Amino acid sequence: MRKYTKIIVMLGAVWLTSGIQIGHAQDENKTTKYRRSSLHMVLIETNNFPRKETVVKAYATAPFPDKYNNHSLDNKSLDPQKYPISDADRKAAGTDKSAAGKLIGGAKSDATGGIIDKNETDYPLIIDKYIKDKKVANQLVAKWFNRKSDGTFDMNLIAERGYYSASDMEANIASKEKKGRAVLADAGEELLKNTFVVFSKMNFISNEIVARGIRDVAKAEAAKNIKMPMLLDKANKVADALYEKTKEGYTVWTTSYLYRLKWNDSVASIFYNNLWIDNKNPDPKKKAAFDEANLFELELVGDEKSNSLVLFSLKEKRTEDQIIEIATVRNIDAVYAKLQKSYEVFRPKVPLFSVDPITAKIGMKEGLEGGEKFEVLEQTLDPETGLTEYKKKGTIKLDAELVWDNRYNAGEAPVAGEVKEGEAQKPVLDRSTFSGKAKNLYSGMLIRQLN
Repeated sequence: MRKYTKIIVMLGAVWLTSGIQIGHAQDENKTTKYRRSSLHMVLIETNNFPRKETVVKAYATAPFPDKYNNHSLDNKSLDPQKYPISDADRKAAGTDKSAAGKLIGGAKSDATGGIIDKNETDYPLIIDKYIKDKKVANQLVAKWFNRKSDGTFDMNLIAERGYYSASDMEANIASKEKKGRAVLADAGEELLKNTFVVFSKMNFISNEIVARGIRDVAKAEAAKNIKMPMLLDKANKVADALYEKTKEGYTVWTTSYLYRLKWNDSVASIFYNNLWIDNKNPDPKKKAAFDEANLFELELVGDEKSNSLVLFSLKEKRTEDQIIEIATVRNIDAVYAKLQKSYEVFRPKVPLFSVDPITAKIGMKEGLEGGEKFEVLEQTLDPETGLTEYKKKGTIKLDAELVWDNRYNAGEAPVAGEVKEGEAQKPVLDRSTFSGKAKNLYSGMLIRQLN
């Protein structure tokens, strides 16, 4: 009997999700619907650096990461100067400021063109002040529930992204039935709990400044430690040669900090019982209570760094601004790929596009090179708890020869130096191919990268 009950629940889940594709998704016009994590991005402003305007514009106009729901707020930039950090702040946080700003024998920040920021350990503290000042967590929750100017909420966005019924969800808020509350809990686990904010600090550094700083540090260290003139002269020549080799072009450096909205049963209970206002019962007191609430928080998951080298010594078909734009956007993609690999909670689930062959719309933009393993998950509803479950149905491996190059501007003709003379160009792909057993798999199942 339990077996048939589960089948009915699964069929109901398919109906609720408005037709998640079952079978081979060979029609390019069909889009598999699945629940994605939601994302808001904030650019941490920095001092002037070479080509800053081009970099900032590229960041602002870059395509939004397509594996996440766009949960952007109005405030998309952070000026660190508005949130100064005192020694007392650092002491309370337990940060060691003396450890920041060191590079090869203690090089200073200014000697490396700002790559090594002497204030780097302050940024999580600055971000925390910004989050509290702007009440970012409250804004994220308000957006989830379509909060109006009078403080009323609705379930339209949650229903849209989670494939629920908005009217049923709203009715469940007042319901005391376990089944009704389970649907609300499912939305919390699937949607609100997977709301992320990424703060990114970017610098665009002249390689000459960095190369000069490294050369000067190397020479200073050599003069301090090498007593024989012949060996000292040789060490200086090595430093000069390295400088000449590495001084061309620019490098984009990005540090990104990943935060997650804290949402649990306790937070949900207080929100639905004490702060929820529907459009039939406006309540100024509850509106004010939500505005002032410190109930909602963001927690730091972790951070990652990435850099992209930009060279102009070759004969380029693109302009310098175009190359800077491409490097900037690809650098953003690279740091997001690192965050996904380092922190499982941030890894997107991606639907299988087909099973004969096994393919999915994921590739180099996500940092994939080939050989990575993915688990294949089937989404079901637990008949007892009413919560969504993801059951592993197999493991597949990315084919190194068939990795989709979905990086920014990858579809354009290659620039000089990208393809060597006489080298055959690889076929243009629009998805990546995997090896593995296709039995019991179907398009629309979700895959997630394994460690």
